[in-house]
Amino acid sequence: MDHITTKHVDDKGEWERFLITHPEANFLHSWQWGDFHLALGKKICRIGLYKNETLVGLLLMILETTRRGKYLVVPAGPIIDWTDSAIVDVSVKEMKKNARILGASFVRVRPQLVNNSFSQEIFDKHGFIAAPTHLHAELTSQLDVTKTEEELLKGMRKQTRAEIRKGQTEKIVVETTTDASVIHEFYKIQCETARRQGFVPFSYEFLYEQFCVFAGTGNALLYTARHNTDILAYAFVIFYHTEAAYHYGASTEAGRKYPGAYLIQWEAIREAKRRKMQTYNFWGVAPTEEKKHRFYPISIFKRGFGGVDYEYLHARDLVIRPIPYFFNFVIEYTRKKWRRV
Repeated sequence: MDHITTKHVDDKGEWERFLITHPEANFLHSWQWGDFHLALGKKICRIGLYKNETLVGLLLMILETTRRGKYLVVPAGPIIDWTDSAIVDVSVKEMKKNARILGASFVRVRPQLVNNSFSQEIFDKHGFIAAPTHLHAELTSQLDVTKTEEELLKGMRKQTRAEIRKGQTEKIVVETTTDASVIHEFYKIQCETARRQGFVPFSYEFLYEQFCVFAGTGNALLYTARHNTDILAYAFVIFYHTEAAYHYGASTEAGRKYPGAYLIQWEAIREAKRRKMQTYNFWGVAPTEEKKHRFYPISIFKRGFGGVDYEYLHARDLVIRPIPYFFNFVIEYTRKKWRRV
């Protein structure tokens, strides 16, 4: 009978070699994502699951500490064979064990699983409940970039294709950098974008440390679109294994007059092709039927590039301490309703 054991993984090479063999794994479960959270001063756990001493799964857990308590996050993972019930069982036991050791009231998981009855039943069986809010993007627009540039342009919405051509004609310049000092300006523009669009921006430290970690390994670029001396838009793009992800963006008032954001995306798509990637992930989009959603306009922009919607299982919570969890649930649920997300 196969025997499954667990231990902390201290070897970056071992971690990344395993992820390379699993196309569903993205940057959220990478070694760099763990390093990023360490740079923010958080506690993390990197657990390997071994069957007869062969690595068969990875589990990254991050401890979040808030005024309403502590909880563990499993971002886009664990990376395991979800059809193997023994491996799933051990993964859940590890989550419970580490949550209790670290004093967390619950564990929040958003796995790399499509939202269907199979994935729902796995988490129902192990006592997870639907989280009151999302953890990471759940409905995403993903573009197959193995196609030729001509095929990609043909597959876009007519207006999107026209805006790219317009940007090229008007001599909009798109630049890239791995210099983290530029994040300060990006953060300022993101705050302006957040005020216009009604969302809460990430902190400067959050963006800076994340960019430092991924750009330092050649896995991130900051794109800037300019028209003469005016900055039009920014995009923070992460390139990891087979996928490029448009993780964050920001635009200026001048960006409403010139299609810098369109040209940035086209150049990032072309870079993903140069890096032999398979997918360009535009990240979160609003459901097509929710026209009053605050992210509906940006979702139209993203979908215009011809991608296909991909829906992951909604975040699930494993309750460890019911009373603290109840108060957290009420706060998050109320906040979600107030923000209309």
